[in-house]
Amino acid sequence: MVRVPFVTIVVEDYDAAIEFFVETLGFELVEDLPAVGRDGQPKRWVVVRPIGEPTGIVLARPSTPDEEAVIGRQVAGRVGFFLQTDNFNEAHKRLVDAGVEFVRPPRIERYGRVAVFRDIAGNLWDLLGP
Repeated sequence: MVRVPFVTIVVEDYDAAIEFFVETLGFELVEDLPAVGRDGQPKRWVVVRPIGEPTGIVLARPSTPDEEAVIGRQVAGRVGFFLQTDNFNEAHKRLVDAGVEFVRPPRIERYGRVAVFRDIAGNLWDLLGP
């Protein structure tokens, strides 16, 4: 069996990213532990995930200029992350009310409803619904 337990999103600030993912998107904070980076500097091991889902997102602060340069462009400006919901209208309204920036309005595709939003770091996400 092969699994993908984590993916990483590089963020400027741990606490602001935790607030966005937990308070705004409704994820759960799985871990927030002190750690030490490759450079010997203190960092944190922070993992969030949608409630009930197995794959977590590691929120990582950059420790090099190259890592800093990818903030908000982790997938070269493409939509690289996907948030699926059973109630698109409710989820979209909740995110709009929370101040999430939608860069493309809702539209209907052959696979369902979709709208594109920006996360706290500037990465693009699809909000997907039936």
